[in-house]
Amino acid sequence: MSRFYLTTAIDYSNGQPHIGHAYEKIGADAIARFRRLAGDDVHFLIGMDEHGQKVAQSAADRGLTPQQQVDEIAANFAATWKQLSISHDQFIRTTDESHKAGVRALIKRIFDSSPDDFYEKSYKGRYCVGCESFKQDAEIVGDKCALHPTRTLEWVEERNWFFRLSKYQGFLKRLLTDRPEFFQPETRRNEMLALLDQGLEDISASRSRFAWGVPFPSPLSSGETQTTYVWFDALPNYLTATGFPAKGFRDRWPAQLHIIGKDITRFHSIIWPAMLQSAELPLPERVWAHGFVLFSGERFSKSAGSRVELSEAIDKYGPDALRYYLLRDVPFDGDGNFSWERFDEVYNSELANSWGNLVSRAVAMVEKYCDSVVPAAAPTDLDRADAADLELYRKAMDGSRGYELHAGIRHAQACVARGNEFVQSSAPWVLAKSAESRGQLDGVLGALIRALARQCVILSPFVPNKAQEAWEQLGGPGRVDAQRLDALGVLAANGWRVKKGAPLFPKSAGK
Repeated sequence: MSRFYLTTAIDYSNGQPHIGHAYEKIGADAIARFRRLAGDDVHFLIGMDEHGQKVAQSAADRGLTPQQQVDEIAANFAATWKQLSISHDQFIRTTDESHKAGVRALIKRIFDSSPDDFYEKSYKGRYCVGCESFKQDAEIVGDKCALHPTRTLEWVEERNWFFRLSKYQGFLKRLLTDRPEFFQPETRRNEMLALLDQGLEDISASRSRFAWGVPFPSPLSSGETQTTYVWFDALPNYLTATGFPAKGFRDRWPAQLHIIGKDITRFHSIIWPAMLQSAELPLPERVWAHGFVLFSGERFSKSAGSRVELSEAIDKYGPDALRYYLLRDVPFDGDGNFSWERFDEVYNSELANSWGNLVSRAVAMVEKYCDSVVPAAAPTDLDRADAADLELYRKAMDGSRGYELHAGIRHAQACVARGNEFVQSSAPWVLAKSAESRGQLDGVLGALIRALARQCVILSPFVPNKAQEAWEQLGGPGRVDAQRLDALGVLAANGWRVKKGAPLFPKSAGK
């Protein structure tokens, strides 16, 4: 059994979860669920980024303490992820005492391992509170941050601890060049290589103007104690979640996969590996940067304003349908559009009419013609054709050619379409009219239920609740997510007792 530790970016505590947040968690959850089906020992981490100037300002605007605000928002995020069936194993908060201790330990380790990597420096520049970072001229459009055009950039002058990021330019160039799988997809890696060609500047590691954060472990030469810069606090969550610096942290570290949005690639592919290299700690095996969910050409975000509420999208057809639609229509290596019209179309054509209807018809025929007991069936052309799509499904999902979750759905749907064609071409209702065709009827229905059982397994990363419901209607034992991909080729459904249930995807839903 292989260990597989995957993480998402931790969500910033200054607003409520929106579809952009949900897309990342759903995609990561589909990968985690797939890896469990593959037999891996999965540990799936999500959490909250709760420190920084932006949080303190938002709390003050609401008349709350920062801790009151982050407690409220963390509860809202946790409830949303439960509603969307996100199967995380750990929910970290940067206000956790264990995390704060781990951040300080990492900084101290850098001081010990690479004592020249931190130094004092006076600095002045334009600072975006939305990004919690200083902005270079190329990142500013019309005196505004390109990512937060509604915020006013602040001019900041202070003396801080700085991290010698420039020292690691050569190391990072070799990392991204010699290990292309470290940071993907390729378009994002090329962007970071171009950034490295422009040269790296050292970055602030502490701040003096706010106290809502982790105290930096070393005072300045003046004796002033500062607060750890928020990205030096946030990025280590992936490490502190393992128990770092306790002895057993290496049982989980390094992570096999960091999943992030394309707007924070510099932090995860440049700053984070440089910090780990400075601390003489192993790097994560892979960083994957997904794109944005767009609505009318604009991304979902708090600063830009969302014209589609996440709760509204969940209520439309239920959480599983939203999971399916987002991963079906927004490729995990690029941007994609959300539209209500397209959501309706996908729900009705692929979920209600195609898969949901196929399950309902198959169960009804086994009830009617076989007294609800699935008959034995020899291998058929349906099984052999499905095997080819199952192999392509695995390649789309396992990261061997990137995380093409939309392609995984496409191959699963190819099996569904084939199942529908099989029913139409074999016409069990005609076979049932003749006693001489009894053996042929049993073979058709047994093969059909076997194919549907496979579909439940491979669709479970996307629609976990509906896949379980379908599995139970087919008479499958235990839980669908306890099945293993390697066993699908020998999966036998004979003897299962079907039990018709409510429609998986009611056509009246969301109306």
